Amino acid sequence: MKVAIFGAGAIGGFLGVKLAASGADVTFIARGPHLAAMQAHGVTLHSGGETINVRPRCLADPAEAGVQDYVVVTLKAHGLPGAAPSIARMMGPDSALVTGINGVPYWYFYGLDSRFRDRRVESVDPGGTLWDALPPSQAIGCVVYPAAEVVEPGVIEHAYGDRFTLGEPDGSRSPRVEAFSKLLIAAGLKAPVRPRIRDEIWVKLWGNLAFNPISALTGATLDRITGQDDLRVLCRGMMLEAKTVAETLGIRFAIDVDRRIAGGAEVGVHKTSMLQDLERGRPMEIDALLGAVVELGALVEQPMPLCRSVLALVRERARVAGCY
Repeated sequence: MKVAIFGAGAIGGFLGVKLAASGADVTFIARGPHLAAMQAHGVTLHSGGETINVRPRCLADPAEAGVQDYVVVTLKAHGLPGAAPSIARMMGPDSALVTGINGVPYWYFYGLDSRFRDRRVESVDPGGTLWDALPPSQAIGCVVYPAAEVVEPGVIEHAYGDRFTLGEPDGSRSPRVEAFSKLLIAAGLKAPVRPRIRDEIWVKLWGNLAFNPISALTGATLDRITGQDDLRVLCRGMMLEAKTVAETLGIRFAIDVDRRIAGGAEVGVHKTSMLQDLERGRPMEIDALLGAVVELGALVEQPMPLCRSVLALVRERARVAGCY
């Protein structure tokens, strides 16, 4: 099987190194100094006290990679529309697109047994351009749990986590998702296949939709957001608003809101990805993590006053900083 990692930064690089080290045929698609370093010296991963160096094929132009069996996309959500034409060059009729992206995916309503079946989510897919360029019939959902960082070009530091939960949008255990799961397991990763992948997406999103924008607005790390009474109350209120929306759309939460907040607290003194992006002057994942949730709320006629207020504030914070 041929696997391309599109956006082979921290998470994509971690996954790609693990696959390459297990003997998989992996191509990294990257750019800039990171790509140059990987081409010159290979990709180095520091994980669990061990150092691994692999030398996969590393390219800037996806067209050089050719058609792949699996294209794993680990970009930030706002980077996907611009990258879609390049990704499509690696997609044949039997290729699968593994979307390891935070937030509400562009294919969310594809094939869903709902009155919203096949509806586009404008917040993450304006005009349905992603839906057209990357047909959702080829998508496999992927919820990413590891944390990693590119500490210097070509070098990735893995902090924790080794689970990539997979699922077909239609809930089936298709041959393609089973084969990809086995490939990841052979690389030493956890890769369960879940019949209700949207439930899994919401559990991760549930915390991110509150923790991330609040951290960007306050500069607070996760320990303070979850431990400071007033901030915790705000998080909890936003999450309960989102829970009502999700459940109206048929989502089942396996944990309650306080347990999800406790999970965030366990991470400790950690800057969320949105706060990190703000500090570095990079575009922030506002629409995938919160804007799309508010859009879904409007769809099911839920008011969501807390989420709407925080969304307005964090969008303006990003505009002022040039990160939106």
